[in-house]
Amino acid sequence: MPADPAHAPDATPTTGPDQAPPVQVVGMGADGWGGLPDPVRERLLAARVVLGGHRHLDLLPAVPGQVREPWGRPFRASLEALLATHRPEGGVVVLASGDPLVSGVGTTVVALLGAEHVEVVPAVSSVALARARLGWSAEQADVVTVVGRRCERVLREVAPGRRLLVLTSDATTPAEVAGLLVGAGHGDAVLCVLGDLGATTESRRTATAADWHAGRAGEAPALHVLAIEIAAAPGAEPVTSPATWAAGLPDEAFEHDGQLSKRDVRASALARLAPAPGQLLWDVGAGAGSVGIEWMRAHPTCRTVALEQHPERAERVRRNAARLGVPDLEVREGRAPEALTGLPDPDAVFVGGGATAPGLLEACRARLRPGGRLVVHGVTLETEALLAAAYAAHGGELTRLAVEHAAPIGTMTGWTPARTVTQWSWVAPPRP
Repeated sequence: MPADPAHAPDATPTTGPDQAPPVQVVGMGADGWGGLPDPVRERLLAARVVLGGHRHLDLLPAVPGQVREPWGRPFRASLEALLATHRPEGGVVVLASGDPLVSGVGTTVVALLGAEHVEVVPAVSSVALARARLGWSAEQADVVTVVGRRCERVLREVAPGRRLLVLTSDATTPAEVAGLLVGAGHGDAVLCVLGDLGATTESRRTATAADWHAGRAGEAPALHVLAIEIAAAPGAEPVTSPATWAAGLPDEAFEHDGQLSKRDVRASALARLAPAPGQLLWDVGAGAGSVGIEWMRAHPTCRTVALEQHPERAERVRRNAARLGVPDLEVREGRAPEALTGLPDPDAVFVGGGATAPGLLEACRARLRPGGRLVVHGVTLETEALLAAAYAAHGGELTRLAVEHAAPIGTMTGWTPARTVTQWSWVAPPRP
């Protein structure tokens, strides 16, 4: 079933005075009022104000004098305004689905107020119920949320033999995810829609991705968890989605016009960029976006801003990112260093093209966070001279990458060299 539409990455309290009484966030299952323990019912009956979605508020019995307000859209701004209005007087309860901290409204309330000002009362989550119905342990199935997000996020998780539980937005999600799986060569993946978990109307519908995509599996209920089981061995269709998070995907995984950091030098760059959870990369002169895409594939919380001055290449980066499971990659069109203005400071920077632009390397070095990594590639004599000068002035590591691949020469085989790449990598020192 869909989680509450809450996505609040920052945890900075922004609403209400610290001395206000704690806000209680109460989880409610699909069985509604009847499924709540007596102590939780007493809290709700005694509350001065109850905030929630229309569906949750409609499940409560009437309480004379109690204020009930549904949030609106955009969700976060609406909830923030409601809390600012009602919280100072206390007695505020926020209703949520299941476990409020599983891709739920509790995450947003904590981000707005701070954990010390929030009391969370969880119910059994839809994820726990889905695992129980399927007999899948937590170790056997990973959770992906596409609530308020693009469904292509599922593609990053796809690999033979994997099991996924997808928190969905609405009834259209199974067919959309099925279409993505079919396009990636996984039409034989088994999709199970577990509807209204915990309610008297609970249902289960199972079909292959191909059947869901073709409309042969019927309609999904609005509230559901989508379970996906990928076949352990590839089916008849060619699989096009990479099944690895290791650096250095085949060049064929990317749509490109020749402006692509090739596989071997890309793996070398990523080894030095060192993706880490939650960190931000600037991919400057992105070309096909391969380095920024692989940075984000390394961990679900890695972020990339790709800078590309050519609109057609920028659009190609967006397509590659979506197809390879990282649709949240941000593309900014413009020429560096001017296009860097207004971006948050990065943890790493890759300059794959345009390194000779006046002031670019200096701007990247100045903006790097302490311990941040800079990797620059060059193939021209002019860029090589620039990188040699940077190495002499700032240290770091200067490497020439010469790669050769075996290829036919008549009836025999010989080595075909790729263009040599000069690579300068540098780590920002701690700031005073």
